[in-house]
Amino acid sequence: MAGPAPSTTMRPTVDGGPNGGGAAYRPALTLLASLFFMWGFITVINNTLLPHLRSVFALSYRQTTLLESVWFIAYFFASIPSAKLIERIGYKKSMVVGLLVMAAGALLMIPAARIPSYGVVMLALFIIASGITLLQVAANPYVAVIGPAESAPARLNLVQAFNSMGTTLAPLFGGYLILGRSTSGTMVGGAGTLTMAQRLADARSVQLPYLIVAVVLAILAVVIARFPLPSFGGAGRPGAAAERRGHSLWRHRNLVFGIPAIFIYLIAEIGVSNLFINFVSQPQIGNLSHETASHYLFLLWGGMMVGRFIGSYVMRVMPAERVLALASIGAFVVMLIATFTSGPLAMWALISVGLFHSIMFPTIFTLGIRGLGPLTEEGSGLLVMAIAGGALVVVQGWLADSYGLQWSFLLTAACELYTLFYALWGSRTRDAVADL
Repeated sequence: MAGPAPSTTMRPTVDGGPNGGGAAYRPALTLLASLFFMWGFITVINNTLLPHLRSVFALSYRQTTLLESVWFIAYFFASIPSAKLIERIGYKKSMVVGLLVMAAGALLMIPAARIPSYGVVMLALFIIASGITLLQVAANPYVAVIGPAESAPARLNLVQAFNSMGTTLAPLFGGYLILGRSTSGTMVGGAGTLTMAQRLADARSVQLPYLIVAVVLAILAVVIARFPLPSFGGAGRPGAAAERRGHSLWRHRNLVFGIPAIFIYLIAEIGVSNLFINFVSQPQIGNLSHETASHYLFLLWGGMMVGRFIGSYVMRVMPAERVLALASIGAFVVMLIATFTSGPLAMWALISVGLFHSIMFPTIFTLGIRGLGPLTEEGSGLLVMAIAGGALVVVQGWLADSYGLQWSFLLTAACELYTLFYALWGSRTRDAVADL
């Protein structure tokens, strides 16, 4: 069993010089928080986009969730190439490339809306998600290793709180500029038959929001390119490659069980958020229009933001594994309430799951790469690849079509149980190479 050893690959420097102290990284972390904000914002625009597209293209739940599956399939295909790209060109240039790829995908949504084309929408979403994948592979481990090992879960939860700030504001943005400007979005109960002219007009309502997103991403890419981000001195160098050859990823239990933990957690998170508007719009739950339902989606993601700020503080005094276990139990309970009750109780139970989901991804991620040392980039790539679990939201779409939307949330409840298992046993480290 290999004992803990110092890692030369993850020692940060600024402009090629030695680290002058933790204060040197505060500006960098602030800038990185803007990246977390943007990819959270863009991801959750999908939560208002999908019910909109369901009406425009007259889709079933399975066809609607298939759009989101394409988004998360991008994580599977782009994660390992992203890790290789980071090894070749470094973290900073990779972040710039990721932002520009996202901007290109956002611009593609404009012709997709004018045609309109279900297939081109899929392609645009795949491109945007590929750019986000590159950002995820670069930024998550960067934040985890930039400070003391013992505070890594708290630190990643803190910047992920800004990710949640983006996810909190996105439903308001999408609700106003997409659902609020469309015929289908203002129908009470989310039901109704649209004429062809109404569908074409509704489809084009997505052009302005995605143009705004593309411009903001391009500006952020320029800012990142000009900012003196700390670099990791040994990353991608021959010495680092030799050091990696002496270790195996698969000897680290926390990573081996962490990959399916991320995969399964994403099924739960994405299933809830993507079907939320359709769920609370139902007459027996909230009897709301899609536009009004998007305001409650704001509360779901707001709960995730609040939970991450709280989690960042709590993890400074309580082990991350214990916090994750408590959150898993809470999420399981409220999902059962959402499944077996109706009216406001079911609606607020589904909203509250955001609070319990809040700390799950960043905590699983930091526990998963803990002790990987020179293998951190590869381990991070595999964990981000596991975000492809969100593609299995199509299974929940099939369950909703076959057995009813409310019953489909039993799948979410089952996912919470694996997260509990990971917190209690699977996250324990073995053969740690370096403290992370």
